[in-house]
Amino acid sequence: MTTRLPAEPSSRHPAVSRADRKAQLIDTIERQRIDILVEAHRWREASRPLDEGWHHLMRFKTAFIAAGGVALYQGARHPHSLIRLARRGLAGALLVNRARRLLRLVR
Repeated sequence: MTTRLPAEPSSRHPAVSRADRKAQLIDTIERQRIDILVEAHRWREASRPLDEGWHHLMRFKTAFIAAGGVALYQGARHPHSLIRLARRGLAGALLVNRARRLLRLVR
């Protein structure tokens, strides 16, 4: 038969009883839950425009897949034109990026 030793008070808070410590922990957990709920709501509000844009794009999913198939077919038949189009797209993207940086510096 084993004997149970009396619970020792915490070395950090020797005057705090076990029930008080439990109540403090429960309060802390409740505050953390509320904080998580508030932050989750803020996250959803912040990402709402992105979600709406994504859902808008997904309405045209079939059209995008068909256009991608046509582009792939054309790229397979004429690979040089696909390379030229990719270069132009990359140049356009770099131009837009530089214009944004320039506008940021001017402001």
